[in-house]
Amino acid sequence: MTTLGWILLDHGVALLSVAAWFAAGVAAALRQARLACIALVVAIVLIPLRIFTVAMLAGAGWWYVQEKVLLSLPILAASGLAAVVVAGRPLVTARRDPSTVVPAGGVVTLLTAAYAALAGLATTLLVGYPLTWGSAMISIALVCLAAVLTARVVTRSGHPSSDGDRPAVGGAEVSRRSVLRIAGGVVAGGLGGAGTAVSLRPDVGHTGHSPSTLSVADLRGARAPGPGGTTVRRVLTAQSATVRLSSGQAVDAWTYNGQAPGPAIVATQGDLIEVTLRNKDIEDGVTLHWHGYDVACGEDGVPGLTQPVVTPGEEFRYRFRADQLGTYWYHTHQASHIGVRKGLYGTLVVHPRVRQERQLDLTLPLHTFGDTLVVADQDGHTDHTAEAGTPVRLRLINTDPDPHRLTLSGTPFRVTAVDGRDLNHPGEISEVGLRLPAGGRYDVEFTMPHSPVVLVADDVVLRIAPDRAAARPEAAPDTAGWPELDLLHYGEPAPAAFDARKADRHFTLVLDRGVAVVDGRPAYAHTVNGRAHPSIPDQLVAEGDLVTFTVVNRSLDTHPWHLHGHPVLVLSRDGVPAAGSPLWVDTFDVRPGQVWTVAFRATNPGIWMNHCHNLPHAHEGMMLRLAYTGVTTPYGDAHAGHG
Repeated sequence: MTTLGWILLDHGVALLSVAAWFAAGVAAALRQARLACIALVVAIVLIPLRIFTVAMLAGAGWWYVQEKVLLSLPILAASGLAAVVVAGRPLVTARRDPSTVVPAGGVVTLLTAAYAALAGLATTLLVGYPLTWGSAMISIALVCLAAVLTARVVTRSGHPSSDGDRPAVGGAEVSRRSVLRIAGGVVAGGLGGAGTAVSLRPDVGHTGHSPSTLSVADLRGARAPGPGGTTVRRVLTAQSATVRLSSGQAVDAWTYNGQAPGPAIVATQGDLIEVTLRNKDIEDGVTLHWHGYDVACGEDGVPGLTQPVVTPGEEFRYRFRADQLGTYWYHTHQASHIGVRKGLYGTLVVHPRVRQERQLDLTLPLHTFGDTLVVADQDGHTDHTAEAGTPVRLRLINTDPDPHRLTLSGTPFRVTAVDGRDLNHPGEISEVGLRLPAGGRYDVEFTMPHSPVVLVADDVVLRIAPDRAAARPEAAPDTAGWPELDLLHYGEPAPAAFDARKADRHFTLVLDRGVAVVDGRPAYAHTVNGRAHPSIPDQLVAEGDLVTFTVVNRSLDTHPWHLHGHPVLVLSRDGVPAAGSPLWVDTFDVRPGQVWTVAFRATNPGIWMNHCHNLPHAHEGMMLRLAYTGVTTPYGDAHAGHG
């Protein structure tokens, strides 16, 4: 079973445990001894089953079980044992003799076990990893408070105490005021501890300058093309517009230059790319982020961190040299969870100086408007022609927050590049599916055969045929059962650029859901190590450091992880080393229950966003900053870079 399977099973067992303990307690209170006995037996059986699921999860990593081992199982085992000792014999007696009433102590201990089971499940779902002293104290205090209040209710409802003549459990009347005072103090102490933990954020990337610091405002791109290059100038105007899709459907969009996708930027290696961004009427403001392109930090397009936001009537100019070949894209990084979805995106392709003269080269960004998937600018069936024997390259770009599944039928093909970086000796493959993560890019190449080739992206079909007459077969092939290509085992190995075992810095990012403060307000957030932006500590590196980081996904959502300014080399997934071509990516899908380890060399000084590229997840807290020592920003504060 996969780690995700064990996570789901553990959640299910925990939920059943809560239900069983509550059923036992409520049935005992209602004097339904037979039902209470059955529920108690089920609850007892579920305890070792829960221990088993936790033990299996522990094999995947401590991150998955910390709060279960340190809190959930101990308080459940202790309260469950107390319930069996106090309520077990009276329940058996009451089952045999219906006139016998289960004493208040038995009812209270059964319900206390239910509260403990519920507290453990709530801690997993609302707190997650890591468990802090504050959250543990709050959970225990709430269980104790619920138990004492339950005791008061039960004894006043007519249930006898264990010795039959005293109304209070344990032989002493408990003052409601004293109970609330004690529990309130424990909860306040827990909240104080949790608040202290959140406030301990390093002061990195602060505003201001000193002789030993460098501002991102000074980290700008080249001002001239390389030898033999030219200057590629573009003006992009952000504006609202009605975009009409190929099917005739009208979409109210935010656009660059009134179109979606925005104008394609195409350059040749060594060219200087100069783009002037103007904002006509986008009230939320805009920027340009060059996704996957390792520009200087001052060109990265993160508002409040690398530049001011471009508001209506303002402009900002970006310059960088086209030194990286490959397929990339650009998008706004201001309120990007809204702006990208509404159409503020476009493509960037850098060609080598020497190109094949006879080639069909298609750049195909995938984007969803509402429920409609658009490939390039087409939302339906698309036809292209290419003579047999023609080299064909398809540049596939996922601009959506979720992955897309693509299949190519009719010819063997190669995935020659991922995220703009060439793979080493990729072999020919066929009848496999390609999972393209959010923000990711695949370059697919093949030689055109004498029969049609069909690309299927979800339910959108693109056909390439040697002539128009062959372009429209009756139906697209059924590719639903094709296996998924595993890029970690595709292509041939090659010597690594560094020895990751000698890393100077290592970070662990545990992705989860939980209650956290997001931009000053409490929310059920997407968290990193139990916190949400902007309370997540910066990752501190020095120029030249070899850095590794492990990304663990405890949640039930897929998180496409994206580091700005640096490609990362995939080292392993779920502890299994990558065995194919060296895989350099800027976005990688961390599915539920997965653990990825990647590495990079810190050679691009700045303060960089490191976040989930499901942009609504980033907006809900799942982003942090990787900061080089000595680099500051004059543009904002801890809230900088909100995507």
